Amino acid sequence: MAAKLLNGRIFDSKVHSQNVTGKEKWLGYLLGPCGALLLNAVLATYLNVFYTDVLHLTPVWGGAFLVVFPLVSKIIDAVTNVIMGYIIDRTRTRQGKARPWILVSAPLLCVTGILLFTVPRAGETVQVVWVMLSYNLFYSFAYTIFNMSHNLMVPLSTRNTLQRGGLSVFNQIATIMMSGILVALVFPFVIRPLMDVYQIRWILVMGILSILALPLTLLEYYFTKERVTEEQAVSGGERKVPFLTQLKIVLTDKYMIVMFAYFLIYTFGSSLKNLALVYYCDNVLGSYNDGVTQMMVSVIGGVPMGIGIFAVWPLAKKLGKRNLTLLGFLLYAAGSAICWAAPESMAVVLIGQFIKNIGGLPCAYVFMALFADGLDHLEWKSGIRCDGTAMSIYNIIAVAIVGVATAVFNALLAGSGYLAPEIIDGVTVAYEQTQAVKNVITFAFVGLEAVTGLVLAALLLFLTVEKTIARKQQVIRDRQKAACEARGEEWVAPEVRAAREEQAFWEESEEIFARELKETCAQKGWDYESKLSAHREQMRAKREKAEAKKAAAARCAEEKERLAARKKEQKLAALTPQKRAGLERKAAREEALWQKESAAGEQYYRKIRRELEADGAGESL
Repeated sequence: MAAKLLNGRIFDSKVHSQNVTGKEKWLGYLLGPCGALLLNAVLATYLNVFYTDVLHLTPVWGGAFLVVFPLVSKIIDAVTNVIMGYIIDRTRTRQGKARPWILVSAPLLCVTGILLFTVPRAGETVQVVWVMLSYNLFYSFAYTIFNMSHNLMVPLSTRNTLQRGGLSVFNQIATIMMSGILVALVFPFVIRPLMDVYQIRWILVMGILSILALPLTLLEYYFTKERVTEEQAVSGGERKVPFLTQLKIVLTDKYMIVMFAYFLIYTFGSSLKNLALVYYCDNVLGSYNDGVTQMMVSVIGGVPMGIGIFAVWPLAKKLGKRNLTLLGFLLYAAGSAICWAAPESMAVVLIGQFIKNIGGLPCAYVFMALFADGLDHLEWKSGIRCDGTAMSIYNIIAVAIVGVATAVFNALLAGSGYLAPEIIDGVTVAYEQTQAVKNVITFAFVGLEAVTGLVLAALLLFLTVEKTIARKQQVIRDRQKAACEARGEEWVAPEVRAAREEQAFWEESEEIFARELKETCAQKGWDYESKLSAHREQMRAKREKAEAKKAAAARCAEEKERLAARKKEQKLAALTPQKRAGLERKAAREEALWQKESAAGEQYYRKIRRELEADGAGESL
């Protein structure tokens, strides 16, 4: 029923090109996600503050509520992530398998975001129940639906690794830059001092952010396109696969295990840091709710995130996504260690934060492109797309670790004797915290990530998936072609098919325009033929301009390839015989490794094929 409903033209994507377009980048991957990501970023930093400092929930159940409640909630969230991954992998609609869920999430984010803060001023039991229900409605339901589908858009957008990398950068700009402007600058300096600890003000501000998420999430839905899903549907690659088979494929792959371990360690460290930020600025580095301290730490420390937009992807193309991320984490650890050495010195902390965030650039902007390479690797190895299953495991790790981090942090606060501020005679009174409280807050904010940065750098040594991804994608294309021809159908390359679809869409749009113009001319007494002729001439000129631009871009790309090839030849010619022999030995080793991996991958592919055929799920294999 839902699939039929989504067949209506009103739900069609506004993107029709096989190549990633500018409007797709700016509207679908940068501006569109900003609403939900901004709301989530504010909640990640301030929701715990709302619970401890506005609702005064720290003492509830002897301090156990804010420790137990996040853990239980994240267990529920983990279960819903598994269910959502299962659903996405089995969603078959004209709009794709992940995009329809972005559409569903838009109103849910708005409503549940407001419910988080409209906690009634009633008895303790009522407040506890409301907090638990609203928290799980947002995180375990609404945000799970959005986050699962949103995170899959880059891997499902295209197989072109350069275009996919560009989309990953734009996607992370939405997360880091747009949300950072409000969370790091406007919120602590302007908004939070105005909200203070008055609940009605929190409801007003968070209600505005929740409502803003609705139209922006719809923008993401309309300006994204699942080219990989469409490619599979046409080539006969969509098949019913048991969930346990997909789970086995994902959890037995060495690259996915490394990436999941990476997500686990990184998320725990960054979650503790995000939770501790406000408390650190209020109680260690500055004074309570002064606005300036948090703004300085977040903005000055975060300047590299803005500068890095222009540098990170060219460096990733030159050094490799994995290598650049590994080097970044070494800087990440060094910057955190500098802050830890003098946690009460503003100058030292700002220097350390600056260095740390330079190191965090590759992780922030390009790592999800590596995850997308991992998903293509799984398809090469098994012949099955496991996007929803892999993303559900990723999200389970993310939400579970956030819950663990929240429980650990609140336990540390309660155990060390944290004192929440109070309103006395209309004035907010903040208490001086003990050194024990300051120490645990400091460790959570800067200490832990000095350690995790080194661990993550070491872990990335084992992530070599991008080395052979181009070869694996060619194997996937060859299999799709062979499957199509085996069914007696004509093989049409995805880019050719997309060009035909774009032409058909244009012709259909012109027919609709002509009919509507004829009706308008009849009503207003205009000359239909002259109006139509003028329109067609305008469209012809527009298309010629677009084709000329496309041809110029193709010529530019070809020239770049020629220059790169010439430069490579000159570099090789300048090498000594010893160095040339060393390069040849290296190339031979890499070829031998590829042949070994290719043979193992083919063996695994045939094994999965036999298992599916035995289960009756392999008819389309």
